[in-house]
Amino acid sequence: MKKTGIALALSTCICAVPSAHAQSSVTLWGMMDTGVTYVNNQGGHSNVKMDDGVNGPNLWGMKGVEDLGGGTKAIFELVNQFQVDNGQFMPNKSLFSRTSLVGLTNEQFGRLTLGNQYDFMTNSLYFGGNDPSELSGHFYDFRAGPFQKLALPQNPTGAFDWDRMAGESINNSIAYVTPKFGGFSAGAMYAFGGVAGSIGAGNANSFGLNYANGNFGANAAYTNVKTYTAGSPQISVRTWGVGAHYHFGAWVTNALFTTVHNSLNGGSVFQGSAGAHYNFSPALSAGASYMYMKGNEVVNNNHAHQLAANVDYALSKRTSVYLIGVYQRANEGANAQINGFNSADGASSNATQAVARVGLHTRF
Repeated sequence: MKKTGIALALSTCICAVPSAHAQSSVTLWGMMDTGVTYVNNQGGHSNVKMDDGVNGPNLWGMKGVEDLGGGTKAIFELVNQFQVDNGQFMPNKSLFSRTSLVGLTNEQFGRLTLGNQYDFMTNSLYFGGNDPSELSGHFYDFRAGPFQKLALPQNPTGAFDWDRMAGESINNSIAYVTPKFGGFSAGAMYAFGGVAGSIGAGNANSFGLNYANGNFGANAAYTNVKTYTAGSPQISVRTWGVGAHYHFGAWVTNALFTTVHNSLNGGSVFQGSAGAHYNFSPALSAGASYMYMKGNEVVNNNHAHQLAANVDYALSKRTSVYLIGVYQRANEGANAQINGFNSADGASSNATQAVARVGLHTRF
């Protein structure tokens, strides 16, 4: 089964309302993932647990299009994220925390959207098909590692998904994406901080550059998010990355470089990763990836190697069963931490951590 990422879920149009002068449609869609995960060392103990949202987040949403004429369309999108095991919305139990946007699009002039939406670390780098985690360990293979002292604000471990590739949304944002010119397109985003008397406090900006030509594609992105609290120094978290991918025959390959810097403590981490995925048949596929992560002196110069692999078997066009394995080895004295283990005891008690999972994923 060929992998094309989360965007595969956005495929099922259920309602179209035509008129004499314009055509409108509303699409409902969703995806669900759950399974059983074994971790060999979580706070010094092994653990077996039900975990969800690993092969892809649990989402349901709706999007709409209204033809305004002259090639211009009004668009909207609402996306909710939830937990399968208890039914709660996440994060923060908000209804449409993943995406809530409205905008205009025109093939000649581009796309303008306003609301709560992904920055270009997700829209360009991840959705561009450059993240090896998409080919192997999925959510468990996103970036975390022994970098708890990175201390990113409002982050459950200090280093969870530190390069924002798992789909971080930015509130109060305006985003513009150009039409394609010779395979190239670009995007820019600005988010208002909403702090009276200081237009620059708590704001965010993001930029993306995209190129696609046949089976090859490459993307670059930059995001700077500022966190403002009255009476405290403003924190700026800057993330950027570049990636590329290539499809040939039954193979998909990609490579990614990303880095993050926290202005409050000077902490920074970078990673380089590469992956490959092979389709043995329309139903059976497998992938693997390797990643190296390294931090600066603020995070004790910690580093980690990470290997991930998966096997996926499609039961139908929408439903599959899969196996995932992820292994991380950090330097001596560090605590390995695979992404997704965000509780207080989520890190290993030593320099290694391994995860194995069997799961079920479906789209509707």
